[in-house]
Amino acid sequence: MTTEQMTGAQALVRALENVGVETVFGIPGGAILPAYDPLFDSKKLRHILVRHEQGAGHAAQGYAMVTGKVGVCMATSGPGATNLVTPISDAYMDSVPMVAITGQVPSASIGTDAFQEADIAGITMPITKHNFLITKPEDIGRTIVEAFHIASTGRPGPVLVDISKDALQATFAFEWPVQMQLPGYRPVTRPHSKQVREAARLITEAERPVLYVGGGVIKAGASAELKVLAEVTGAPVITTLMAKGALPDSHPLHMGMPGMHGSVGAVGALQKADLLIALGARFDDRVTGKLDGFAPFAKVVHADIDPAEISKNRHADVPIVGDAREVIADLIVAVQNEHGNGRKGDYEDWWRQLNAWRETYPLGYDQPSDGSLSPQHVIERIGQLVGPDAYYVAGVGQHQMWAAQFIKYERPGAFLNSGGAGTMGYAVPAAMGAKVGAPETQVWAIDGDGCFQMTNQELATCAIEGIPVKIAVINNGNLGMVRQWQTLFYNERYSNTNLHSQRSPEIASGKTMIPDFVKLAEAYGCVGLRCDSPEDVDATIAKAMEINDAPVVIDFVVHQDAMVWPMVAAGTTNDDIKIARDLAPDFENGE
Repeated sequence: MTTEQMTGAQALVRALENVGVETVFGIPGGAILPAYDPLFDSKKLRHILVRHEQGAGHAAQGYAMVTGKVGVCMATSGPGATNLVTPISDAYMDSVPMVAITGQVPSASIGTDAFQEADIAGITMPITKHNFLITKPEDIGRTIVEAFHIASTGRPGPVLVDISKDALQATFAFEWPVQMQLPGYRPVTRPHSKQVREAARLITEAERPVLYVGGGVIKAGASAELKVLAEVTGAPVITTLMAKGALPDSHPLHMGMPGMHGSVGAVGALQKADLLIALGARFDDRVTGKLDGFAPFAKVVHADIDPAEISKNRHADVPIVGDAREVIADLIVAVQNEHGNGRKGDYEDWWRQLNAWRETYPLGYDQPSDGSLSPQHVIERIGQLVGPDAYYVAGVGQHQMWAAQFIKYERPGAFLNSGGAGTMGYAVPAAMGAKVGAPETQVWAIDGDGCFQMTNQELATCAIEGIPVKIAVINNGNLGMVRQWQTLFYNERYSNTNLHSQRSPEIASGKTMIPDFVKLAEAYGCVGLRCDSPEDVDATIAKAMEINDAPVVIDFVVHQDAMVWPMVAAGTTNDDIKIARDLAPDFENGE
């Protein structure tokens, strides 16, 4: 053990270096300022100065998702810390490992409503795996080690470390290495063998099984095991929004994405299944629709590393607590043992039905009759021209769903988006973080014009720091998903969803754009391109792909009335899925 005199701030930087941190996204302010002084001298830590704390948090998420490491963001007290609440909540919902470090007012001032004081530990308690308030410099090193351990083990998630200013400024004897003190934290990773055997028995007895795969499979690095399990069982696989690429979209056993905007085949498979094998999924309302009408004929095997998720929304007939990779590996062996004993499922009739749905109701879209640009066509061509090796990062709304539907994902982790929280403004900073984590890989953000205007100031960060992301803005002049709901459920009363001011005919018609995204991109030191005709889509994407020394923003001006189909309206059951307005599939006959 080594002992060295240093300040709490120096201890924080040293501890971050010692746990392997390479990149910190942040912005300084009064309470955290002591930490920024030794950070200035660090040779191991790259600090990326963002333009807004929300950008720091989402960038840390993007970085974590492509590297598998813990993302790190840093902010000052009060408003700096509260600006991190949204990305912390986002990371909590989507199980992203992240450590948020915030400065706090001096310990003697805590609770006095001091300048820039906010109880960030109290505020974030419901949306973190754990959080710490440090008021003594001696606790800094150990707490950082504990925070990174908690964030990255078990079900990953965000951890907050709030440090008072006096703890950062005080001098003490720093010791390393340190011993963690987490006696109550024991994540279960090994599944119970009896439960696994029971699950294997149900799989071989079922006539209509479905492997319902959630983001936990990607978090566990279990995609290879999933492919083996699918092929050993011969069961259909559906992958949720957070599990895109866990099984390649092109795999013949893959039925697509379930849920509110899922494929008819995937939704139908769940509704008619007699057994769901849920792996790292949480029976989210966007998948289940009205819960009491979801998969009414199915028994449930539910495997998850977080015991709180099991039977939370849907009773599990066979609960399995464990890491998805270990669960699936054990399931493979157990199913093979069942086969070896002459017990094997016969799913021929099931696949006849599944293939009928898949062939009768493929994903598709209509081209606008006025010759304007189809957003689905734009996104589809980006996926085809850029290819499966890139990372795709989506904002939230229609463009997010189209990016899930019309880009083909052949590898796990290629699609980053805000699933559980649905955070507008996620795409630009998350793409920035992803590009920092994977500098040799193309990173494309598919963003909406509404989302883009929430966090596009991080383009300045990208330009200055040399982070050449590509941002495709699907610009329909509206808050598109909200407008879709107004069209379908509010008699086309478009209250406050048109992003163009109505003050003049030129602006109202969209002829004068506020803002002009090309000029905005150029003002931020990026390359700005615009495309508004189908004939120019491929050439515009190709031009963007040729530019690798600066961020690129493409303003794709698309038709405002395009909608996301299929759709299960909120509050209805999955049986009420529509493939277009007032048009429903025939699940019974596949016609």
